Amino acid sequence: MYKLKDQMRLLSRCFLVIFALCIGLNGVMMARVVHAQTVNGDPTGASTGNSSDVVDGAGNPFVPSAPPTDPTDPTYSAKFKAYNDYQKAASHEPLAALLADDVGQDRIALNIVWTLVTGYLVMFMQAGFALVETGFCRAKNAAHVFMTNFMIYPLGMLGFYICGFAFMFGGMQSVGGIPNLGGVAPCNIPDWKGIVGIHGFFLHGSFYDVGVFALFLFQMVFMDTTATIPTGAMAERWKFSAFMVYGFYVSMIDYPIYGHWVWGGGWLAMMGQNWGLGHGAVDFAGSGVVHAIGGWTALAGAMVLGPRIGKFIDGKPQPMPGHNLPMALLGTFILAFGWFGFNPGSTLGAAGAGNMRISIIATNTMLASATGAFFGCLYWWWRYGKPDPGMCANSMLAGLVAITAPCAFVDSTGACLVGAFAGLFVCLAVPIIEGFGIDDPVGAISVHGVCGIWGVLSVGIFADGAYGAGWNNVGGSSYMGVVNRGVTGCLMGDWKQLEAQAIDSVVNICWAFGVSWIFFTIQKHTMGIRSKPEDEIEGLDLPEMGAYGYPDLYLEMPEPEMPATV
Repeated sequence: MYKLKDQMRLLSRCFLVIFALCIGLNGVMMARVVHAQTVNGDPTGASTGNSSDVVDGAGNPFVPSAPPTDPTDPTYSAKFKAYNDYQKAASHEPLAALLADDVGQDRIALNIVWTLVTGYLVMFMQAGFALVETGFCRAKNAAHVFMTNFMIYPLGMLGFYICGFAFMFGGMQSVGGIPNLGGVAPCNIPDWKGIVGIHGFFLHGSFYDVGVFALFLFQMVFMDTTATIPTGAMAERWKFSAFMVYGFYVSMIDYPIYGHWVWGGGWLAMMGQNWGLGHGAVDFAGSGVVHAIGGWTALAGAMVLGPRIGKFIDGKPQPMPGHNLPMALLGTFILAFGWFGFNPGSTLGAAGAGNMRISIIATNTMLASATGAFFGCLYWWWRYGKPDPGMCANSMLAGLVAITAPCAFVDSTGACLVGAFAGLFVCLAVPIIEGFGIDDPVGAISVHGVCGIWGVLSVGIFADGAYGAGWNNVGGSSYMGVVNRGVTGCLMGDWKQLEAQAIDSVVNICWAFGVSWIFFTIQKHTMGIRSKPEDEIEGLDLPEMGAYGYPDLYLEMPEPEMPATV
């Protein structure tokens, strides 16, 4: 009992320090926001969306809000005429101007609704992760494994709200899709040297805005996907109090800082502008930002934590089968369903130029999951004589993880190839990782770490140039001498893009593994990270949770008395 009190006291102090630091930091940064920004947020939505948000099918402003300023532009005369014609019409018919404002606001409103609904789908993926991980683990730890998947949601949300979102998007210069939400706060705000955002703590100031709040919700559930990945790799021996502190670490430091480098206008995104490397780091929905960060964080945690008791005997891995394969397979289908929010939702809109790409993104996602499962099943069947259900599930998830980065930039053939290779890679990676003495009960490192990096690299291989013109402010109307050329891989002639993706991959692994290894090591030598051996052998449900996941297996339940006959 004394040790338990000490642990809880240390845990409480850690929380108090975290909150005190963030509240103090918030006060300092709020003062800077007031002085640095002249744009206020729009908390009611009344001013979000107007005539300037009305665009034609090519993405050009349908209602010009200002006269053109570049006489050398070949379309200068046409743009000037359009501007004059609209001004004349608006001066004689005010209803036209009001109607244009209404149409523009409806477009932004539709995009916000799309983003929120797809965010809800991604949130439901938490149920899928919980079922997969619990099913792949033993019955004696079911309540503990499920509880880590449950509590990472509120822990991660609070950490991301305090400072994670600010670190990630509080200095964003330009990221594809943000204008779709009408949120002006994150645009053109200076960050700190391309490394971290410095505005938007606690969603205060101009971040109190309908578009920014929509982006926060969508990005929060993405972060929670990253945060829940290590709960599978570290399952069945992770001390719950140490897990609670981890929830703040991953949501406040691990995920958002790297996320800023790729999605927040940071230095990896700017490799195209600054170093001439394609369009810079391109990761449409997060094979790297979300999944690989989670996977390599999981590797660091599993290494510091050590294998489960009995997993390795004389250096040889021993089978520790999960207790409920149907539960794990059901969770896999829930995750596959949620991925239709994860990938298409990353357009952050359904209305406007380029956003109808959502149909191609969704279909590419589905095809990659199919080829991943198919080729993973065939390989395991050929190699080991049986098509293992658990590996088939992981192969489907591997295909989904890999297609998450290139889903918007490849055609159907490219999507099938990305998924097929991912299904094979995960089957190769699982035994290799076990061979190094690393215990990963659910295969999270192989699925998310290995295949997440494959997804990032595949952008630089298979991207066909049909989508992403102007991505990360590179190219604009012309790239590689081709009008409206988008993100292009080496198979289509742009080897620089593959170079950018390779640099991004190396940075991803070094950041997630390196910083997380330091974090978990500090935890190990301060508050402790592993459950007691006797608790692990008995099962963590009762010692750590105070309740069994399956009480019927452990408790003698009284037989119900038969009702008296009348």
